[in-house]
Amino acid sequence: MHTTGERRVVVGVSGSLGSIAALHRAVAEVRSAGGTLWAVLAWEAPLTELGPRGSFPSPSLSEDCRREAVDVLVAALDTAFGGAEPGVPTECFVARGAPGQALVDIADREDDLLVVGTGRRGLWRRALFPSVARFCVAHAACPVLTVPPSPLQRTLEAVTRGHGSRMDLRELKHPAVGGA
Repeated sequence: MHTTGERRVVVGVSGSLGSIAALHRAVAEVRSAGGTLWAVLAWEAPLTELGPRGSFPSPSLSEDCRREAVDVLVAALDTAFGGAEPGVPTECFVARGAPGQALVDIADREDDLLVVGTGRRGLWRRALFPSVARFCVAHAACPVLTVPPSPLQRTLEAVTRGHGSRMDLRELKHPAVGGA
């Protein structure tokens, strides 16, 4: 465990809409209470690329996976902030391992705040992919702030479930689009 020092707001970033919402909330937390934003993207080796006992067959493949994770993290930050800096002290990290475990390992001080996005999860998705947010809430040594999907994200998902049906943007009821 790290020693107590400057407050850290650790946020899980994957590039998903939920993680972008969590990133914005984490920045707001740093702005209101101070500290440093730690943007963390966890990556795991593709199952087809593992050698004996889960090891990489070559160090270069491990480095390629790490580089790809860095690219995803940079793209997520660009998406979240439009290519600008977040406006708060920021550290960026890629960590090899399962996302929940990696986030809990990094946010290991009692005065840390761990911020994770939550997504809408159907029955099949819950069965196939464990919830990072649930893991963090159950195992973190610090407070965990879970950020639900935005109403706009739910609307976009509903349109997607409609298999690309045409939608009049005036039908959207969200303040960012001019609705109530």
